[in-house]
Amino acid sequence: MGFFESLKALFSNKVNISTRFEVVRETISGTMSEFYAARDRNNDQIIGLKIQDKEKTEAVEGRYKGLKKPTEGEIAINMIHPLIVKTLEHGLTTDDKNYLVMEYLDGPGLNSLIISKSTLLRGNRLTLLRQAAEALAYVHQQGYIHRDVCPRNFVCAKDAKSLKLIDFGLSLPAKPDFQQPGNRVGTPNYLAPEVVRRKKTDQRVDIFAFGVTAFELFSLDLPWPRGKASGMDALNHDKMEPRQLTTLCPKIDPTLAATIMQCLATDPAARPQTIEKLIEQIKNVKREEVE
Repeated sequence: MGFFESLKALFSNKVNISTRFEVVRETISGTMSEFYAARDRNNDQIIGLKIQDKEKTEAVEGRYKGLKKPTEGEIAINMIHPLIVKTLEHGLTTDDKNYLVMEYLDGPGLNSLIISKSTLLRGNRLTLLRQAAEALAYVHQQGYIHRDVCPRNFVCAKDAKSLKLIDFGLSLPAKPDFQQPGNRVGTPNYLAPEVVRRKKTDQRVDIFAFGVTAFELFSLDLPWPRGKASGMDALNHDKMEPRQLTTLCPKIDPTLAATIMQCLATDPAARPQTIEKLIEQIKNVKREEVE
């Protein structure tokens, strides 16, 4: 970047990523962004740096033209909760890409613990489930739908005794204008039927996705046969009955199993109507044996 370009960036409040940050390593390549562990040269701190793909971000944002949709950064920086990743800063890069600076979480994704059938999950599943529910409840209380609840978006501590919710790239205000039919976004295996069928949506799509995540946390498998994780596979979510969690996990607490299965109801009205209701239903569960 030349001298005049640097001056222009300075006065426009845009950030030159290569000047400001030293990339330590690339940690996650998402569908809409790149994520890095980086050193902030301003304070010598290791942070999480997310840089969104401009074209893909604009394609998603374009669906809400005229609705004054908040950006991911605007949503994330106001999510102040001990079970949600802390966003420290957001803005535009000098090449007009959205970026976020977050606390760096140096632990495994819940998805990796499930895929590897990690022994770290033993004795921690119920705690992780409750923490995930509390994090999601906070998001809903702030007036948003997360829209991408899945194991990949929960990062665990190294000992798997706690977790934090991440990634508000697909989040929307829980308001009628943003809940109209036609917006099919999210991770296919966790999509609620009303999303797949392009019907009106609300916060109960997160409850469905939470149910799939919880099912997978305890059984280490999905409620339906695992396909290619495509949108077509998600069409089965209202055509095929999910497997019973008690069949895969004979020793699981029956109240816990019933609540998780309730989240998977095709009809949103048959699910727990709020995440707080779900938390209430399992508050007395103490046993998490699964085999």
